[in-house]
Amino acid sequence: MRPLSDYSHIRGVCYNPREAKDQETLERHLSYAQRLTINSTRFWMDMETYEKDPEGYYGMLENFMSTCWRFGLSSMPILFNGNYIHEYTEPSEEWYQRAERYANAFISRFRDEPYILMWDVINEPMCNDYMNTAKEISREEYERRFAQLEKYVRRLCDIVRRADPEGCMTVGHENVDHLRSSNDLVDVICFHDYLSIRKDIEAAILVAEDYGKKLGKPILNTETGCVGRANPYEVELDLLNRHHIGFYLFNLVSHGFWGDIHGLVYDDGTIRDPSVIAALFGFFRNRTTGRILANANKEGHAYRAVKAVEDALRVEPTTLFMSKPKTTDDILDAAEYCVNILEACEMVPMWDAPSARIEIWRSMPEEQRDKHEISRFAHEMAQLVKKNCLFD
Repeated sequence: MRPLSDYSHIRGVCYNPREAKDQETLERHLSYAQRLTINSTRFWMDMETYEKDPEGYYGMLENFMSTCWRFGLSSMPILFNGNYIHEYTEPSEEWYQRAERYANAFISRFRDEPYILMWDVINEPMCNDYMNTAKEISREEYERRFAQLEKYVRRLCDIVRRADPEGCMTVGHENVDHLRSSNDLVDVICFHDYLSIRKDIEAAILVAEDYGKKLGKPILNTETGCVGRANPYEVELDLLNRHHIGFYLFNLVSHGFWGDIHGLVYDDGTIRDPSVIAALFGFFRNRTTGRILANANKEGHAYRAVKAVEDALRVEPTTLFMSKPKTTDDILDAAEYCVNILEACEMVPMWDAPSARIEIWRSMPEEQRDKHEISRFAHEMAQLVKKNCLFD
């Protein structure tokens, strides 16, 4: 298998085989990827797990990759991982022999499969505690440790190359500064990007492009997108689209340890941020002077929504010392009128959508709802409508 000259068509996600508890879950998750026109998956492997049960481990991966292929996704397996290097000692020859047996067994079994896109030798070899603590010591210490790990990376590249001389090979580096350690050995130059502002994100792209032009090699961004690092998926996709660069977003499903800052869809197929999904289809938010601000009260619905809340909260006497009780359903209906204006016109933050609170209350039996809290919420939503639509 020879590397393609261009990987700009790749629209990938990081998604590990163990994320799906069973085949039904795996196929459901992959159906979401298929609907999003995702065409490749990148996943981590583990040598120790393989050594405990070689046939069982590779059988699991075979099922995973063939299922991905059935849903239109190629595979980029990552053989080794550099993230958990805390202290570093040059591996022994015995360890390298173990690594070679592991890599040879996997590659010989799968190298002729149509779903293999390329081998990722090692993920982020310079992104670990060993390198991060060096920064606090001195530049000289950082470069010394970098050279140690560079030697390690190049040895692993040699193992993979000898296992598949004709195959396509890469290294997924944390940032473009680390590409220098393996650019001459790989077929595709792969970088990751979790930078926080547009000019830095584009600068990294330009560095990668320059490497690609000088070496005559294609480039890929094989990890990006993190709301907890001020690295919006929408911004990354916009810039990668403009530069015609393929990508792998981290990651497909929002769950587990990374669920609060990563992911495109939830396990049930719902989403957290529609702008990410729109960006996957080439639609980006208008940030120019030509954008049109929503006029929530153009037809008077803001007035009517506020009045609905006021009516729901108003005490209506029927006879002396008696009043007609309003149900929490009445109050929630009025609150929803306001919330739908606020959310549709993007007048409220959506990281904790007000409509989600309404749905939670509605899922509870009437007798378990806190009427006081629901009333307070409805009042707050009405006040937000009045504030944003500029009326009292």
